[in-house]
Amino acid sequence: MMRRTLRLSPVLAAVVLAGCASVAPDGLRSAVDRHTASRLPADSQLPSTDSRTQPTTEAQIAQWLNQPVDADTAVRIALLRSPSLQAQLAQLARQDAQRAQALTLFNPTLTLGRFVNGHEREIERQLSLNLVQLITLPWRSRWQGWQLEQATLTAAQQVLLHAADTRRAWLRAVAAQQSLQAAERMHEAAAAGGELARRMALVGNFSKLEQAQELRVQHEAAAQLARTRLNAALEREQLARLMGLWGPQADFALPDSLPPLPKAEALHTGADAEATALRERLDVRALRRELDTTADRYGFARVGALFGDIGVSYSRNTTTDRATRHDEVTRGWELELPLPLFDWGGVAAAGARAQLQHRSAQLRNAALQARSEARTSWLRYRTAWDLAQQQRTEVLPLAQQMQEEAVYRYNGMFISTWQLLAQARATTQAVATATEAQRDFWLADVDLQLALYSTSPGAGAASLSSPATPSESPAQGH
Repeated sequence: MMRRTLRLSPVLAAVVLAGCASVAPDGLRSAVDRHTASRLPADSQLPSTDSRTQPTTEAQIAQWLNQPVDADTAVRIALLRSPSLQAQLAQLARQDAQRAQALTLFNPTLTLGRFVNGHEREIERQLSLNLVQLITLPWRSRWQGWQLEQATLTAAQQVLLHAADTRRAWLRAVAAQQSLQAAERMHEAAAAGGELARRMALVGNFSKLEQAQELRVQHEAAAQLARTRLNAALEREQLARLMGLWGPQADFALPDSLPPLPKAEALHTGADAEATALRERLDVRALRRELDTTADRYGFARVGALFGDIGVSYSRNTTTDRATRHDEVTRGWELELPLPLFDWGGVAAAGARAQLQHRSAQLRNAALQARSEARTSWLRYRTAWDLAQQQRTEVLPLAQQMQEEAVYRYNGMFISTWQLLAQARATTQAVATATEAQRDFWLADVDLQLALYSTSPGAGAASLSSPATPSESPAQGH
């Protein structure tokens, strides 16, 4: 009995391993959170599958919306409310369920038969099981685990991409709001000039040409104001969509201005940008894990094609003599072996080898792209900071100085009212240009974070291809 138990121990271990295959209760959200927590605002949470936490979540979102929404708060709300992100996480949970299903042994087959002739009655009972599926279970468990890790890394990329898209939308919405304020001031100055020109023309102190020139400036300012107002509304709507808000909740308040520029010593350095991207980027790590899985399965390709249908069955047949009522029991087992007469597994091995080469080339291309994007993103980041810093420290002070000089000259009656208004419009335009430069720097900062730690800055959540659905290995056939 002890020797029999020892012989059956590998089979029993495989059965126990198959019984341990189960799905994650949280849909692998905790696994995604481990990859993204350090790259998201503090206290950020992914949407929960527990409906009992929904009232608490909605109360927290309502509290956040009662005050101006900063960038971090916008990202927190987007992670909790975005339907597209919830769909992506549900897809990950489905892949986890498919993994558990692939690791579950196929149910054994029970065959029953009853045959009667003139003198005998025969009852057949046969229990059959796919033997290779049972033997290869430890390897398949490892492969499925690697595939699920790759799917988790891909889902983490999508979370970080959604957070980055939300942050970009917040930056554009706040900058558009500031630009709208500048456009309103320019329109007010142009309207004042146009009204003054109309009154001067009425009393005969202004020519029709001079009046027309001022009216042209007024109309151009009005058109620019309309375009700027439309852009502000569209950017705000884009932000609300990414945050998953509608109705009264979409009427949230935004800060009056963008965050200030960081100090020069606080900027990212490009010295180790390439090494950081190769080490930290989630898309490179996902492709590396996919290559590991393909390489590990390569050796099983030919074996699976040749012996994937090996089966074992146990039979217990009873034959009864109808005259004497004597029963004769026959017991035994059968082993089903495929004969490799036509298919020796060469095609399967060639396909596996080509797939391995394909995965390897994909990883090399991703590494090359990661290096390039790390360099170019840092260059854009640094150049954007230099331009924004120039606008803040040189161009804006110069415009303000010119405005002050124009006021002094106007008070001394050295320049006309229209020259003063023109200088006011120029100063306001300088403020709008500085705002755009500040916005471009923070957008470049978002792209740099993606290029170093997540994925391609130009990638969208929808453009990310989902990982291969956990599929059965060649050794799983019946």
